[in-house]
Amino acid sequence: MVAKKPRVVIVGAGVAGLTAAHRLCAAGGDRFEVTVVEASARAGGRVLTSEFAGHRVEMGATWVQGIDGSPVYALARDAGALGDPDLLPYERMDGFPDRVLTVAEGGEVIDAERVARPIEELYRGMMDAARAGEASGGGGVEAYLRRGLRAYQALRAGGGVGKEQEEVEDALLAMHINRERTDTSADDLGDLDLAAEGEYRDFPGEHVTVPGGYSRAVEHLVAALPQGTVRLGLRLRRLDWGEAPARLHFADGAPALAADHVILTVSLGVLKASLGKDASAAGGIVFDPPLPQFKREAVARLGFGVVNKLFMELEPVMPAAGPEGGGGGGVNDDEDRPPPDFPFLHMAFRGHAPAAKVPWWMRGTESICPVHAGSSVALAWFAGREAAHLESLPDDEVVRGVQATLDSFLPAPRGRSRWRVKRIKRSRWATDPLFLGSYSYVAVGSSGEDLDRMAEPLPRPGAPGADECRVLFTGEATHRTHYSTTHAAYLSGAREAERLLQRYR
Repeated sequence: MVAKKPRVVIVGAGVAGLTAAHRLCAAGGDRFEVTVVEASARAGGRVLTSEFAGHRVEMGATWVQGIDGSPVYALARDAGALGDPDLLPYERMDGFPDRVLTVAEGGEVIDAERVARPIEELYRGMMDAARAGEASGGGGVEAYLRRGLRAYQALRAGGGVGKEQEEVEDALLAMHINRERTDTSADDLGDLDLAAEGEYRDFPGEHVTVPGGYSRAVEHLVAALPQGTVRLGLRLRRLDWGEAPARLHFADGAPALAADHVILTVSLGVLKASLGKDASAAGGIVFDPPLPQFKREAVARLGFGVVNKLFMELEPVMPAAGPEGGGGGGVNDDEDRPPPDFPFLHMAFRGHAPAAKVPWWMRGTESICPVHAGSSVALAWFAGREAAHLESLPDDEVVRGVQATLDSFLPAPRGRSRWRVKRIKRSRWATDPLFLGSYSYVAVGSSGEDLDRMAEPLPRPGAPGADECRVLFTGEATHRTHYSTTHAAYLSGAREAERLLQRYR
Protein backbone atom coordinates (compact mmCIF):
# COMPACT_ATOMS: atom_id res chain seq x y z
CA MET A 1 0.00 0.00 0.00
CA VAL A 2 1.40 3.42 -0.98
CA ALA A 3 1.14 6.04 1.75
CA LYS A 4 -0.82 9.13 0.83
CA LYS A 5 1.37 12.14 0.24
CA PRO A 6 0.58 15.17 2.42
CA ARG A 7 -1.15 17.83 0.35
CA VAL A 8 0.21 21.35 0.85
CA VAL A 9 -1.62 24.35 -0.60
CA ILE A 10 0.36 27.58 -0.53
CA VAL A 11 -1.72 30.74 -0.82
CA GLY A 12 0.23 33.39 -2.71
CA ALA A 13 2.97 33.20 -5.36
CA GLY A 14 5.19 35.92 -3.95
CA VAL A 15 8.71 35.41 -2.66
CA ALA A 16 7.53 33.73 0.56
CA GLY A 17 5.17 31.27 -1.11
CA LEU A 18 7.51 30.39 -3.96
CA THR A 19 10.41 29.88 -1.57
CA ALA A 20 8.33 27.50 0.54
CA ALA A 21 7.19 25.62 -2.56
CA HIS A 22 10.73 25.41 -3.89
CA ARG A 23 12.05 24.00 -0.59
CA LEU A 24 9.30 21.40 -0.34
CA CYS A 25 9.64 20.27 -3.95
CA ALA A 26 13.44 20.24 -3.83
CA ALA A 27 13.35 17.97 -0.80
CA GLY A 28 11.93 15.23 -2.99
CA GLY A 29 9.10 15.45 -5.44
CA ASP A 30 7.39 12.41 -3.96
CA ARG A 31 7.26 13.66 -0.38
CA PHE A 32 4.53 16.29 -0.79
CA GLU A 33 1.80 17.22 -3.21
CA VAL A 34 2.36 20.96 -3.53
CA THR A 35 0.04 23.51 -5.12
CA VAL A 36 0.55 27.28 -5.13
CA VAL A 37 -2.65 29.28 -5.66
CA GLU A 38 -2.27 32.90 -6.71
CA ALA A 39 -5.14 35.38 -6.91
CA SER A 40 -3.66 37.56 -9.65
CA ALA A 41 -2.62 36.83 -13.21
CA ARG A 42 1.10 36.87 -12.36
CA ALA A 43 3.56 35.56 -9.81
CA GLY A 44 5.64 37.90 -7.69
CA GLY A 45 3.33 39.52 -5.16
CA ARG A 46 4.87 42.80 -4.06
CA VAL A 47 7.76 42.21 -6.47
CA LEU A 48 6.90 43.84 -9.78
CA THR A 49 9.51 44.95 -12.31
CA SER A 50 8.38 47.18 -15.14
CA GLU A 51 9.79 49.51 -17.79
CA PHE A 52 9.41 53.25 -18.18
CA ALA A 53 11.04 55.63 -20.65
CA GLY A 54 13.70 53.10 -21.59
CA HIS A 55 14.58 52.20 -17.99
CA ARG A 56 13.95 49.11 -15.93
CA VAL A 57 12.10 50.21 -12.80
CA GLU A 58 10.73 48.49 -9.73
CA MET A 59 7.12 49.24 -8.83
CA GLY A 60 7.38 47.28 -5.58
CA ALA A 61 10.38 45.74 -3.79
CA THR A 62 13.48 47.69 -4.80
CA TRP A 63 16.45 47.03 -2.53
CA VAL A 64 18.44 44.06 -1.32
CA GLN A 65 19.21 45.26 2.20
CA GLY A 66 22.75 43.92 2.51
CA ILE A 67 24.43 41.38 0.25
CA ASP A 68 26.83 39.47 2.53
CA GLY A 69 25.18 36.16 3.25
CA SER A 70 21.91 37.36 1.75
CA PRO A 71 19.76 34.56 0.32
CA VAL A 72 17.89 37.10 -1.83
CA TYR A 73 21.12 38.35 -3.38
CA ALA A 74 22.15 34.73 -4.01
CA LEU A 75 18.77 34.08 -5.62
CA ALA A 76 19.18 37.10 -7.92
CA ARG A 77 22.67 35.88 -8.83
CA ASP A 78 21.41 32.37 -9.60
CA ALA A 79 18.66 33.89 -11.72
CA GLY A 80 21.23 35.72 -13.84
CA ALA A 81 19.82 39.07 -12.76
CA LEU A 82 23.10 40.66 -11.62
CA GLY A 83 25.49 40.74 -14.54
CA ASP A 84 23.79 40.70 -17.93
CA PRO A 85 25.69 43.16 -20.18
CA ASP A 86 22.55 43.83 -22.26
CA LEU A 87 20.47 45.10 -19.35
CA LEU A 88 18.56 48.34 -19.63
CA PRO A 89 19.57 51.25 -17.41
CA TYR A 90 18.07 50.61 -13.99
CA GLU A 91 17.38 52.25 -10.66
CA ARG A 92 20.40 53.21 -8.60
CA MET A 93 22.78 51.47 -11.02
CA ASP A 94 25.43 53.88 -9.76
CA GLY A 95 24.72 53.31 -6.08
CA PHE A 96 23.83 56.10 -3.70
CA PRO A 97 24.52 59.68 -4.82
CA ASP A 98 27.46 61.26 -3.02
CA ARG A 99 26.41 64.81 -3.91
CA VAL A 100 22.91 66.15 -3.44
CA LEU A 101 21.39 69.56 -3.90
CA THR A 102 19.36 70.56 -0.86
CA VAL A 103 16.98 73.42 -1.58
CA ALA A 104 14.42 75.28 0.50
CA GLU A 105 11.02 76.04 -0.90
CA GLY A 106 11.29 79.06 -3.13
CA GLY A 107 14.65 78.04 -4.60
CA GLU A 108 17.22 78.99 -1.96
CA VAL A 109 20.09 76.50 -1.90
CA ILE A 110 20.84 75.43 1.68
CA ASP A 111 24.48 75.56 2.68
CA ALA A 112 25.60 71.94 2.67
CA GLU A 113 28.55 72.16 5.05
CA ARG A 114 27.13 74.59 7.57
CA VAL A 115 23.45 73.60 7.70
CA ALA A 116 22.29 70.57 5.66
CA ARG A 117 25.04 68.08 6.46
CA PRO A 118 25.02 68.60 10.26
CA ILE A 119 21.27 67.93 10.37
CA GLU A 120 21.66 64.84 8.18
CA GLU A 121 24.44 63.56 10.44
CA LEU A 122 22.26 64.20 13.49
CA TYR A 123 19.36 62.26 11.94
CA ARG A 124 21.53 59.34 10.81
CA GLY A 125 23.35 59.17 14.12
CA MET A 126 20.11 59.08 16.07
CA MET A 127 18.59 56.38 13.86
CA ASP A 128 21.81 54.34 14.06
CA ALA A 129 21.61 54.60 17.85
CA ALA A 130 17.96 53.52 17.80
CA ARG A 131 18.77 50.47 15.68
CA ALA A 132 21.63 49.60 17.98
CA GLY A 133 19.20 49.62 20.90
CA GLU A 134 20.87 52.68 22.43
CA ALA A 135 17.99 55.17 22.16
CA SER A 136 16.31 56.39 25.31
CA GLY A 137 12.93 57.87 26.04
CA GLY A 138 10.55 55.27 24.63
CA GLY A 139 7.43 56.14 22.69
CA GLY A 140 7.53 56.96 19.00
CA VAL A 141 10.42 57.73 16.68
CA GLU A 142 9.29 61.23 15.68
CA ALA A 143 9.33 62.62 19.22
CA TYR A 144 12.77 61.04 19.69
CA LEU A 145 14.11 62.79 16.58
CA ARG A 146 12.59 66.12 17.50
CA ARG A 147 14.07 65.89 21.02
CA GLY A 148 17.44 65.36 19.40
CA LEU A 149 17.09 68.43 17.20
CA ARG A 150 16.04 70.60 20.13
CA ALA A 151 19.03 69.37 22.16
CA TYR A 152 21.34 70.09 19.23
CA GLN A 153 19.98 73.62 18.90
CA ALA A 154 20.12 74.23 22.66
CA LEU A 155 23.80 73.28 22.82
CA ARG A 156 24.49 75.86 20.16
CA ALA A 157 22.54 78.62 21.93
CA GLY A 158 24.29 81.96 21.79
CA GLY A 159 26.33 80.94 18.77
CA GLY A 160 24.90 83.61 16.52
CA VAL A 161 22.36 81.35 14.80
CA GLY A 162 19.07 83.09 14.25
CA LYS A 163 15.50 81.96 14.15
CA GLU A 164 15.54 81.70 10.35
CA GLN A 165 18.26 79.04 10.39
CA GLU A 166 16.40 77.10 13.06
CA GLU A 167 13.33 77.15 10.82
CA VAL A 168 15.45 75.73 8.01
CA GLU A 169 16.79 73.04 10.36
CA ASP A 170 13.23 72.15 11.35
CA ALA A 171 12.37 71.81 7.66
CA LEU A 172 15.44 69.63 7.09
CA LEU A 173 14.46 67.31 9.92
CA ALA A 174 10.93 67.09 8.48
CA MET A 175 12.55 66.13 5.16
CA HIS A 176 14.44 63.27 6.82
CA ILE A 177 11.28 62.23 8.66
CA ASN A 178 9.63 61.86 5.26
CA ARG A 179 12.52 59.61 4.25
CA GLU A 180 12.03 57.49 7.36
CA ARG A 181 8.31 57.23 6.65
CA THR A 182 8.98 55.68 3.23
CA ASP A 183 11.65 53.39 4.70
CA THR A 184 9.24 52.05 7.31
CA SER A 185 5.78 52.63 5.72
CA ALA A 186 4.60 54.43 8.88
CA ASP A 187 2.22 57.27 8.05
CA ASP A 188 3.18 59.03 11.27
CA LEU A 189 6.57 58.37 12.89
CA GLY A 190 4.89 59.05 16.19
CA ASP A 191 3.30 55.61 15.67
CA LEU A 192 6.65 53.89 14.93
CA ASP A 193 7.87 52.18 18.10
CA LEU A 194 11.30 53.42 19.12
CA ALA A 195 12.29 50.38 21.19
CA ALA A 196 11.47 47.96 18.37
CA GLU A 197 13.93 49.73 16.06
CA GLY A 198 16.64 48.04 18.11
CA GLU A 199 15.55 44.61 16.88
CA TYR A 200 15.46 45.30 13.14
CA ARG A 201 18.44 43.99 11.17
CA ASP A 202 19.83 44.27 7.66
CA PHE A 203 22.28 41.79 6.24
CA PRO A 204 25.90 43.03 6.25
CA GLY A 205 27.34 44.71 3.20
CA GLU A 206 26.08 47.27 0.76
CA HIS A 207 22.46 47.81 -0.22
CA VAL A 208 21.90 47.24 -3.93
CA THR A 209 19.19 47.07 -6.54
CA VAL A 210 18.84 44.19 -9.00
CA PRO A 211 20.11 45.03 -12.52
CA GLY A 212 17.91 42.50 -14.30
CA GLY A 213 14.89 43.31 -12.15
CA TYR A 214 13.54 41.67 -9.01
CA SER A 215 10.94 39.87 -11.11
CA ARG A 216 13.66 37.79 -12.74
CA ALA A 217 14.37 36.21 -9.35
CA VAL A 218 10.67 35.35 -9.05
CA GLU A 219 10.65 33.84 -12.54
CA HIS A 220 13.65 31.74 -11.56
CA LEU A 221 11.77 30.30 -8.58
CA VAL A 222 8.69 29.55 -10.68
CA ALA A 223 10.76 27.84 -13.39
CA ALA A 224 12.33 25.53 -10.80
CA LEU A 225 8.93 24.15 -9.72
CA PRO A 226 7.22 21.20 -11.41
CA GLN A 227 5.00 22.33 -14.24
CA GLY A 228 1.49 23.17 -13.09
CA THR A 229 2.47 23.82 -9.46
CA VAL A 230 1.46 27.48 -9.66
CA ARG A 231 -2.20 28.11 -10.46
CA LEU A 232 -3.13 31.69 -11.24
CA GLY A 233 -6.47 33.44 -10.85
CA LEU A 234 -7.56 31.68 -7.64
CA ARG A 235 -8.44 34.20 -4.92
CA LEU A 236 -8.99 32.69 -1.49
CA ARG A 237 -12.22 33.90 0.11
CA ARG A 238 -12.81 31.41 2.92
CA LEU A 239 -10.60 29.01 4.85
CA ASP A 240 -12.24 26.25 6.91
CA TRP A 241 -9.45 25.05 9.18
CA GLY A 242 -11.21 23.73 12.27
CA GLU A 243 -10.66 20.10 11.34
CA ALA A 244 -8.48 18.14 8.94
CA PRO A 245 -8.31 18.44 6.05
CA ALA A 246 -8.60 22.21 5.76
CA ARG A 247 -10.76 23.43 2.90
CA LEU A 248 -10.04 26.46 0.76
CA HIS A 249 -12.90 28.24 -1.00
CA PHE A 250 -12.20 30.64 -3.85
CA ALA A 251 -13.91 33.55 -5.57
CA ASP A 252 -15.95 33.23 -8.76
CA GLY A 253 -17.13 29.71 -8.03
CA ALA A 254 -13.78 28.00 -8.54
CA PRO A 255 -13.73 24.48 -7.09
CA ALA A 256 -12.64 24.24 -3.46
CA LEU A 257 -9.40 22.53 -2.51
CA ALA A 258 -8.64 20.29 0.47
CA ALA A 259 -5.25 20.43 2.15
CA ASP A 260 -3.44 18.76 5.00
CA HIS A 261 -1.42 21.95 5.38
CA VAL A 262 -2.13 25.49 4.22
CA ILE A 263 0.74 27.98 4.05
CA LEU A 264 -0.71 31.50 4.07
CA THR A 265 1.47 34.23 2.60
CA VAL A 266 -1.15 36.99 2.32
CA SER A 267 -0.20 40.50 3.40
CA LEU A 268 -0.79 41.89 6.85
CA GLY A 269 -3.19 44.30 5.13
CA VAL A 270 -5.37 41.41 3.98
CA LEU A 271 -5.25 39.85 7.45
CA LYS A 272 -6.31 43.16 8.99
CA ALA A 273 -9.24 43.26 6.57
CA SER A 274 -10.09 39.73 7.72
CA LEU A 275 -10.77 40.89 11.29
CA GLY A 276 -13.99 42.75 10.51
CA LYS A 277 -17.54 41.44 10.60
CA ASP A 278 -17.75 41.33 6.80
CA ALA A 279 -14.23 40.22 5.97
CA SER A 280 -14.99 39.19 2.42
CA ALA A 281 -16.49 42.56 1.51
CA ALA A 282 -13.48 44.33 3.04
CA GLY A 283 -11.06 42.34 0.90
CA GLY A 284 -10.12 39.86 3.60
CA ILE A 285 -10.49 36.13 4.14
CA VAL A 286 -13.24 34.51 6.19
CA PHE A 287 -11.65 32.12 8.67
CA ASP A 288 -13.83 29.34 10.09
CA PRO A 289 -13.35 29.09 12.97
CA PRO A 290 -12.22 32.73 13.40
CA LEU A 291 -8.56 33.35 14.04
CA PRO A 292 -7.77 32.81 17.72
CA GLN A 293 -7.50 35.84 19.96
CA PHE A 294 -3.70 35.88 20.18
CA LYS A 295 -3.43 35.99 16.40
CA ARG A 296 -6.14 38.62 16.00
CA GLU A 297 -4.52 40.87 18.59
CA ALA A 298 -1.10 40.63 16.92
CA VAL A 299 -2.63 41.44 13.51
CA ALA A 300 -4.46 44.44 14.97
CA ARG A 301 -1.50 45.88 16.91
CA LEU A 302 1.17 45.69 14.22
CA GLY A 303 1.44 48.55 11.77
CA PHE A 304 0.93 48.16 8.04
CA GLY A 305 1.37 51.16 5.79
CA VAL A 306 1.45 52.16 2.17
CA VAL A 307 4.48 53.32 0.19
CA ASN A 308 4.22 54.34 -3.45
CA LYS A 309 6.77 55.31 -6.07
CA LEU A 310 6.22 58.04 -8.64
CA PHE A 311 8.44 57.92 -11.70
CA MET A 312 8.53 60.92 -14.02
CA GLU A 313 10.21 61.54 -17.33
CA LEU A 314 11.68 65.04 -17.41
CA GLU A 315 13.00 67.21 -20.18
CA PRO A 316 14.90 70.50 -19.87
CA VAL A 317 13.13 73.64 -21.01
CA MET A 318 15.37 75.63 -23.31
CA PRO A 319 15.49 79.34 -22.39
CA ALA A 320 13.60 81.71 -24.63
CA ALA A 321 15.55 84.26 -26.65
CA GLY A 322 15.53 87.73 -25.18
CA PRO A 323 17.28 90.03 -22.71
CA GLU A 324 19.07 88.43 -19.84
CA GLY A 325 17.22 88.46 -16.57
CA GLY A 326 18.56 89.10 -13.14
CA GLY A 327 19.21 86.35 -10.68
CA GLY A 328 21.77 84.86 -8.42
CA GLY A 329 21.69 83.59 -4.90
CA GLY A 330 20.49 80.09 -5.66
CA VAL A 331 19.64 77.73 -8.45
CA ASN A 332 19.03 80.72 -10.74
CA ASP A 333 22.72 81.22 -11.57
CA ASP A 334 23.44 81.07 -15.32
CA GLU A 335 19.69 81.22 -15.68
CA ASP A 336 19.51 81.59 -19.45
CA ARG A 337 21.73 78.60 -20.18
CA PRO A 338 20.29 75.13 -20.74
CA PRO A 339 20.11 73.37 -17.36
CA PRO A 340 22.65 70.66 -16.59
CA ASP A 341 21.59 67.13 -15.73
CA PHE A 342 18.70 66.97 -13.31
CA PRO A 343 20.12 67.15 -9.77
CA PHE A 344 19.69 64.80 -6.85
CA LEU A 345 17.19 67.21 -5.34
CA HIS A 346 16.38 67.11 -1.63
CA MET A 347 13.51 69.40 -0.68
CA ALA A 348 12.98 71.30 2.57
CA PHE A 349 9.37 72.49 2.69
CA ARG A 350 9.06 75.62 4.79
CA GLY A 351 5.40 76.54 4.31
CA HIS A 352 6.07 80.10 3.19
CA ALA A 353 4.03 82.08 0.66
CA PRO A 354 4.88 79.96 -2.40
CA ALA A 355 3.41 76.99 -0.55
CA ALA A 356 0.02 77.44 -2.14
CA LYS A 357 1.49 76.42 -5.48
CA VAL A 358 2.67 73.07 -4.17
CA PRO A 359 -0.11 70.58 -3.33
CA TRP A 360 -0.17 69.12 0.14
CA TRP A 361 0.53 65.59 -1.04
CA MET A 362 3.84 66.62 -2.61
CA ARG A 363 5.00 67.77 0.82
CA GLY A 364 5.27 64.16 1.96
CA THR A 365 8.28 63.36 -0.20
CA GLU A 366 11.91 63.89 0.75
CA SER A 367 13.34 64.18 -2.73
CA ILE A 368 13.01 64.06 -6.49
CA CYS A 369 16.09 62.33 -7.80
CA PRO A 370 17.19 60.84 -11.11
CA VAL A 371 17.14 57.05 -11.01
CA HIS A 372 20.83 57.23 -11.88
CA ALA A 373 23.20 60.10 -12.62
CA GLY A 374 22.36 61.80 -15.90
CA SER A 375 19.02 60.04 -16.34
CA SER A 376 15.94 61.85 -17.64
CA VAL A 377 13.81 59.64 -15.39
CA ALA A 378 13.36 60.83 -11.81
CA LEU A 379 11.72 59.21 -8.82
CA ALA A 380 9.86 60.43 -5.75
CA TRP A 381 8.74 58.19 -2.87
CA PHE A 382 5.55 58.74 -0.87
CA ALA A 383 4.19 57.14 2.30
CA GLY A 384 1.00 57.12 4.28
CA ARG A 385 -1.83 59.52 3.50
CA GLU A 386 0.11 61.21 0.69
CA ALA A 387 0.82 57.85 -0.96
CA ALA A 388 -2.82 56.83 -0.69
CA HIS A 389 -4.04 60.16 -2.06
CA LEU A 390 -1.62 59.95 -4.96
CA GLU A 391 -3.43 56.82 -6.14
CA SER A 392 -6.71 58.71 -6.44
CA LEU A 393 -5.45 61.50 -8.71
CA PRO A 394 -5.66 61.59 -12.51
CA ASP A 395 -2.34 61.74 -14.32
CA ASP A 396 -2.71 65.37 -15.38
CA GLU A 397 -3.24 66.50 -11.79
CA VAL A 398 -0.15 64.58 -10.66
CA VAL A 399 1.87 66.17 -13.46
CA ARG A 400 0.67 69.64 -12.42
CA GLY A 401 1.58 68.97 -8.79
CA VAL A 402 5.08 67.78 -9.66
CA GLN A 403 5.56 70.68 -12.08
CA ALA A 404 4.59 73.20 -9.40
CA THR A 405 7.07 71.61 -7.03
CA LEU A 406 9.90 71.71 -9.55
CA ASP A 407 9.13 75.34 -10.37
CA SER A 408 9.28 76.19 -6.66
CA PHE A 409 12.54 74.42 -5.90
CA LEU A 410 14.32 74.90 -9.24
CA PRO A 411 12.91 78.22 -10.40
CA ALA A 412 13.79 79.96 -13.65
CA PRO A 413 13.46 83.69 -14.29
CA ARG A 414 10.38 85.40 -15.68
CA GLY A 415 8.05 82.67 -14.45
CA ARG A 416 9.42 79.98 -16.75
CA SER A 417 10.16 76.36 -15.90
CA ARG A 418 13.59 74.79 -16.00
CA TRP A 419 12.19 71.31 -16.36
CA ARG A 420 9.01 69.92 -17.87
CA VAL A 421 7.28 66.74 -16.74
CA LYS A 422 6.53 64.71 -19.88
CA ARG A 423 4.81 61.68 -18.40
CA ILE A 424 4.57 59.66 -15.20
CA LYS A 425 4.24 56.10 -13.92
CA ARG A 426 3.26 55.21 -10.36
CA SER A 427 2.52 52.28 -8.10
CA ARG A 428 -0.86 51.77 -6.42
CA TRP A 429 -0.42 49.42 -3.47
CA ALA A 430 -3.06 50.87 -1.14
CA THR A 431 -5.95 50.17 -3.50
CA ASP A 432 -4.66 46.85 -4.80
CA PRO A 433 -7.22 44.48 -3.24
CA LEU A 434 -4.67 41.67 -3.01
CA PHE A 435 -2.35 43.63 -0.71
CA LEU A 436 -4.13 46.72 0.70
CA GLY A 437 -0.78 48.33 1.43
CA SER A 438 2.95 47.81 1.20
CA TYR A 439 4.75 46.45 4.25
CA SER A 440 4.69 46.19 8.01
CA TYR A 441 6.23 48.08 10.91
CA VAL A 442 6.17 47.71 14.66
CA ALA A 443 3.69 50.29 15.91
CA VAL A 444 3.63 51.86 19.34
CA GLY A 445 1.72 49.40 21.52
CA SER A 446 3.07 46.45 19.58
CA SER A 447 6.42 44.68 19.85
CA GLY A 448 8.64 42.07 18.25
CA GLU A 449 6.66 39.48 20.17
CA ASP A 450 3.70 40.23 17.91
CA LEU A 451 5.84 39.37 14.88
CA ASP A 452 6.61 36.06 16.57
CA ARG A 453 2.90 35.51 17.19
CA MET A 454 2.25 36.16 13.51
CA ALA A 455 4.58 33.26 12.71
CA GLU A 456 2.87 30.72 15.02
CA PRO A 457 1.00 27.94 13.19
CA LEU A 458 -2.58 26.94 13.88
CA PRO A 459 -3.76 25.16 15.88
CA ARG A 460 -1.43 26.78 18.41
CA PRO A 461 0.97 24.55 20.35
CA GLY A 462 -0.91 23.07 23.26
CA ALA A 463 -4.28 23.23 21.54
CA PRO A 464 -6.05 20.12 20.23
CA GLY A 465 -4.61 19.12 16.86
CA ALA A 466 -1.53 21.31 17.32
CA ASP A 467 0.78 18.63 15.92
CA GLU A 468 -1.04 18.84 12.59
CA CYS A 469 0.32 22.29 11.61
CA ARG A 470 -2.90 22.83 9.70
CA VAL A 471 -2.32 26.53 8.91
CA LEU A 472 1.14 28.05 8.68
CA PHE A 473 1.95 31.75 8.24
CA THR A 474 4.72 33.31 6.18
CA GLY A 475 5.47 36.72 4.72
CA GLU A 476 7.46 39.79 5.65
CA ALA A 477 5.22 40.52 8.67
CA THR A 478 6.09 37.18 10.28
CA HIS A 479 9.83 37.74 10.77
CA ARG A 480 11.01 39.46 13.94
CA THR A 481 14.24 41.03 12.70
CA HIS A 482 13.91 41.44 8.91
CA TYR A 483 10.23 42.45 8.68
CA SER A 484 9.24 44.74 5.77
CA THR A 485 11.82 43.25 3.38
CA THR A 486 12.17 40.52 0.77
CA HIS A 487 14.66 38.93 3.15
CA ALA A 488 11.81 38.39 5.60
CA ALA A 489 9.59 36.98 2.87
CA TYR A 490 12.28 34.54 1.74
CA LEU A 491 13.36 33.49 5.23
CA SER A 492 9.80 32.98 6.46
CA GLY A 493 8.96 30.82 3.44
CA ALA A 494 12.02 28.69 4.12
CA ARG A 495 11.11 28.52 7.82
CA GLU A 496 7.63 27.11 7.24
CA ALA A 497 8.85 24.65 4.62
CA GLU A 498 11.39 23.43 7.15
CA ARG A 499 8.64 23.08 9.76
CA LEU A 500 6.83 20.63 7.49
CA LEU A 501 10.01 18.83 6.46
CA GLN A 502 10.84 18.26 10.13
CA ARG A 503 7.34 16.97 10.79
CA TYR A 504 7.62 14.31 8.11
CA ARG A 505 11.29 13.42 8.40
